[in-house]
Amino acid sequence: MTLDLFDDPPREAREAIGPGAFVLPGFALPFADELLSAVKAISQDAPFRHLVTPGGFTMSVALTNCGALGWTSDRRGYRYSPTDPDTGKPWPAMPTSFARLAREAASAAGFDGFAPDACLVNRYAPGARLSLHQDKDEHDYGAPIVSVSLGMPAVFLFGGHERGDKAVRIPLQHGDVVVWGGEDRLRYHGVLPLKDQPHPALGSLRINLTFRKAG
Repeated sequence: MTLDLFDDPPREAREAIGPGAFVLPGFALPFADELLSAVKAISQDAPFRHLVTPGGFTMSVALTNCGALGWTSDRRGYRYSPTDPDTGKPWPAMPTSFARLAREAASAAGFDGFAPDACLVNRYAPGARLSLHQDKDEHDYGAPIVSVSLGMPAVFLFGGHERGDKAVRIPLQHGDVVVWGGEDRLRYHGVLPLKDQPHPALGSLRINLTFRKAG
């Protein structure tokens, strides 16, 4: 694996944003080309789609999944499923490069032995956003969340354990990874509306890979 010629060089090795939460600047850069190639293959088998929330709101972020379980939403609620509801087929297998990156990033943040069984692949266009929420659909909160940013920059919101708690704004660049677990596992988080700041690798798109232990 090699660094993309357009990638920014890695910055600090680890930046704490909570007792069990860290930003790993540039951690995914050595994987970037392989990750993006895998995303393309995944989306050919399980195309990106804009899900509908139980309240009838259409999400601005497009999503697909890979791994043993995939996260989905419709009028019936939020849930994980072993099959793609659009096709009835299993989600694409999680690529080796995905699992390796998630494992190594979790370990770098102090969470050894992370073995994700789900990866949400989110695609952001300019203006897309993710409102503050908690990741609570997993069966066990003992494993961390590993979130990888590729493409356009974004501002990550990292709040508290109540929706009304003030959220810190954290700029994320291509290749940055955020890991949170332990006492920070259920903190509210989101993404501000994306500005159109094209990246050489993806143009006016941002790809976010979110690894979880869901089953």
